[in-house]
Amino acid sequence: MSLTEGEGHLLLNWKVIEERRAWREAREGAYLLRTNLQGESCEELWTKYIQLTEAEAAFRALKSELSIRPLFHQVEPRVKAHILVAFLGYALWVTLKHLLRRKRSDLSPARALALLSTLQSADIVLPTTDGREIRLRRISTLSEEQQLLLAQLGIALPERFDLNFECSVDSALA
Repeated sequence: MSLTEGEGHLLLNWKVIEERRAWREAREGAYLLRTNLQGESCEELWTKYIQLTEAEAAFRALKSELSIRPLFHQVEPRVKAHILVAFLGYALWVTLKHLLRRKRSDLSPARALALLSTLQSADIVLPTTDGREIRLRRISTLSEEQQLLLAQLGIALPERFDLNFECSVDSALA
């Protein structure tokens, strides 16, 4: 291979070295790992490498998709609580990933969470003429994509939620 300059532009000249054809074809589609570990089989090294990539993917999911950033806690119980919350979030992430894969969905966990993150429930408070209130808890209307995702996952949302908190004596439930 050579690079030459000609009439205001560069020219790249190259030719195939035929003696290296076998080497080129042998490495086509191959994955090479370099390590300083000795005495382990290729299968063991590959398993360790895959575990490393899965751990890296877990931290990437925690930092980006789940938005769990490092916090600088000063008290040990808070550090442990932060780790627990991060672990639970990641466990749910992996569970969602496997559910989507099992249902043969082409959605990623990040896309599924983005779709579901817009779901909301709201209380509709209707005052009555006698001074009481009627409270109705409703779920936002689902988009077509959200309906498809929930159907794939086998999740059915109720039309309305029961109110499980104590209301004032002046309230009525509908």
